[in-house]
Amino acid sequence: MRDVKAIVLRAAGINCDLETQHAFELAGAEADRVHINRIIEDKSLLDNYQILVIPGGFSYGDDVAAGKILANQIKHHLYEQVRKFIDAGKLVLGICNGFQVLVKTGILPFPETTGQAVTVTYNDSNKFEDRWVYLAPVTERCVFIEKGRQIYLPIAHGEGKVVTKDQQTLEKLKADGFIAFKYVDENGNEGDYPINPNGSFESIAGLTDSTGRVLGLMPHPERHVRFTQHPRWTRLKTQDHRPQTTDAPSVSSGQGDGITIFNNAVKYAQANL
Repeated sequence: MRDVKAIVLRAAGINCDLETQHAFELAGAEADRVHINRIIEDKSLLDNYQILVIPGGFSYGDDVAAGKILANQIKHHLYEQVRKFIDAGKLVLGICNGFQVLVKTGILPFPETTGQAVTVTYNDSNKFEDRWVYLAPVTERCVFIEKGRQIYLPIAHGEGKVVTKDQQTLEKLKADGFIAFKYVDENGNEGDYPINPNGSFESIAGLTDSTGRVLGLMPHPERHVRFTQHPRWTRLKTQDHRPQTTDAPSVSSGQGDGITIFNNAVKYAQANL
């Protein structure tokens, strides 16, 4: 199978680029951290990669609004290149701040429409939320997701509440499979805070687009790629904290839940790109 290359975007304030690079390397890809200014200077750089990643952090200090400045850079300098990247069948992943960037550029969830349909704003708790959450996959379209597998990941954000511009937009997200993940409890049920840690409409934790090759999510999969990163790993011993599919990462494998997203991306790229 061909080698897969991921480009991990860097900018002032981004601070999860090394962990994201490591996660893709664990999944078998070659990953490069590249500053956005280098890509603006030479837009052909994107042609060398099959996966584009906007990692977490606080790009440009989240001045104005979380991810807004980086979103404007992409919108005014790289939007057409990113659209061509996606149209070529390639993958885009936005984590936390990267998710905020994707919705504020309009790349998620409906790039074919004019204007921004979704945003990510301040948590209902009015404070920074740093905790672990359960996520249930909702759509079957997204190539990053393992069907039916509930996962456990950490969040770390002050602006994670997903809201839509109107009820019609929310209904479209629900009806047409744009919701990638929802916040749930350990039994897979939606609930109020802290199960839904930020007050997101419909407990939305992540979104995909119509192709299923773009994923944005607030929780951090790159922070749970090894089993020992689980907050209760010493107590779990040989039993995981929830049911698994047959080939899911387990205690014995030494892998954490987050690696599934990176593994699936690399496998897809190897098979299709």
